[in-house]
Amino acid sequence: MTNDLPPMPGTAPTVVPKPSPGRRRNLIVAAAVAAALAVGGILYWVGRPSYDDIVKECQRALVAQYKADGRGKPAACTGVKGDDYDVLVLNAAMGNLGWLDDDGEFDKDKMLEGSLGEP
Repeated sequence: MTNDLPPMPGTAPTVVPKPSPGRRRNLIVAAAVAAALAVGGILYWVGRPSYDDIVKECQRALVAQYKADGRGKPAACTGVKGDDYDVLVLNAAMGNLGWLDDDGEFDKDKMLEGSLGEP
């Protein structure tokens, strides 16, 4: 019986080299550091107060400042946007003047009573 197959090529088969232990260790360390940074970043982000929390703290600080006849912007209000801060100042001023009802809403009758000098 004769072999009708063509002769095999003279090149050796390619072998994919295995990564060295040092390279594998470097990849594991890099992955661990990346995971630790990701977890740390998420914990930092979750632990920060929300904007609503900052606004509530500013509102409390403004009410306390009006009661103490203080002046200036309280430190608790540094993270509040300009327009929101203006509204909080006006709300605290109206509350100090007695123009707000029990729900914290503006009461026109209380404002008129206060401006006419009635108790």
